[in-house]
Amino acid sequence: MQLQESTSYIQQRITDFAPAFGIILGTGLGALVNDLEIKYTIPYDEIPNFPVSTVESHSGKLIFGLLADKPVVVMQGRFHYYEGYSMEQVVFPVRVMKLLGVQKLIVSNAAGGLNPGFDTSDLMVITDHINLQPSNPLIGRNLDELGPRFPDMSDVYDEHLVREAMVIGEDLGIKLQEGVYVSVPGPMLETPAEYRYLSVIGADAVGMSTVPEVIAARHMAMPVFAVSVITDMCTPDRLKKVKLSDILEAAAIAEPRMTALIRELIRRS
Repeated sequence: MQLQESTSYIQQRITDFAPAFGIILGTGLGALVNDLEIKYTIPYDEIPNFPVSTVESHSGKLIFGLLADKPVVVMQGRFHYYEGYSMEQVVFPVRVMKLLGVQKLIVSNAAGGLNPGFDTSDLMVITDHINLQPSNPLIGRNLDELGPRFPDMSDVYDEHLVREAMVIGEDLGIKLQEGVYVSVPGPMLETPAEYRYLSVIGADAVGMSTVPEVIAARHMAMPVFAVSVITDMCTPDRLKKVKLSDILEAAAIAEPRMTALIRELIRRS
């Protein structure tokens, strides 16, 4: 089985290290690794069966180390459906994390803001999501050894972690928004009509990732915490043309606050 092969290879490389937290870093948000006491670094292309990042700003490394004195594994670079990967490939690393012993998953992403109360570089704690991807990782034969055929999704984002994050925000003076994230296939950004539609159906932010990984994690009963960095505003009065460089610049402004939030959340968990 490919999952077992990849897990065994990693275990041989990270002797006597057992990560308790898994962290997936989104576009422009890779600097959290600078806070790690790094023990091991494994490029994706060295791991059997692992996909390889093709997107600018996703460096493609699995990094093991200590964050707030807790053992973590960090994906510095994630995979997207729009890169041509299957949903099974997109979530493959999350499933490997579970087999490595990871107990909780923390996910970050860059997203467009749909809520008029948001501003560029805000942090939005995700409380729920809408899946508009054309598929999901649970379609096909169920992997019974990982989870049930019909997993419940009524509490996708762990309420305790969400509430703890809001307390941390107050303690550290970090402004945190809360909201619903909608995941779309991409890679193009949305039209004005599509932004209006996404807002009408209840989304506060839109991106091209996160939901597949979260579905896979919840299938395996892993508690999940997720946060979006609002990199551009998509409301009718603030919509403008956006380049990747704009997204990276907005993410860089928010990244220190996101790192502080995740570091303290892990410390208190």
